[in-house]
Amino acid sequence: MATQRISDEPAYVLHRYDWSESSLILEVFTRHHGRIALVAKGVKRPSSSFRPILLPLQLLHVAFGGDAEIRTLKAAEWQGGHVMPTGDALMSGLYLNELLLTLLARDDPHTRLFDVYTQVVQVIASGHGEVLQSALRAFELLLLREIGLLPLLDAQTMTLLALDPESRYSLVPEGGLRQTNDADRASLSGAQWVALQQSLVDSAPFTATLRACSEVMTQLKPQLRALLNYHCGVQTLRTRQMMIDLQSLSL
Repeated sequence: MATQRISDEPAYVLHRYDWSESSLILEVFTRHHGRIALVAKGVKRPSSSFRPILLPLQLLHVAFGGDAEIRTLKAAEWQGGHVMPTGDALMSGLYLNELLLTLLARDDPHTRLFDVYTQVVQVIASGHGEVLQSALRAFELLLLREIGLLPLLDAQTMTLLALDPESRYSLVPEGGLRQTNDADRASLSGAQWVALQQSLVDSAPFTATLRACSEVMTQLKPQLRALLNYHCGVQTLRTRQMMIDLQSLSL
């Protein structure tokens, strides 16, 4: 079988770890090939042209080849646009990367999700902290929908009955969307869930979902956190625990 070579592929580095004294293994999210693993040979040497650009949250165009599970990085070019985020913005970006590493299978393309990720990274790098939480919730919803782990948000999951606009409903890991009592703070009205469902199928899903999430952020966050932790098989994601630890140190 001929060795496949891919060139000029949009990509982001999700994670990197040592492979040898001079090389790294990269987990990369590409637009047309999904999440893949690449070996970057010699990248740790001071003379390597790859060294300053193989960073998270930076749009690259990469070339790679090989037919094994781990391909070989041949070229990488930074596409510019923004400097490396810091502080809470950086931690938010690393949180997105952890979700992708945990929930996406290798070699499974998700071009729409790649485009949404690019939009969220632009929000993270923009310094507009007032929309950051809404952007994260929008990404979580669109990620879960893309990989088939989000139930329809305009019907009760078990009965498929339409939602009553005035009643309250909660999204639970094993039961989907179900009716709850009015005192449950981690719930939304039927009308709010329907608005979220409509935003997910909008022609500009990230912008529409960002807008819809901004209205229900406080109630939506714990529900999505529980659902994501369930599907990731953890009680708390590593990046979230790091944020908690950092906040406790600053008190």
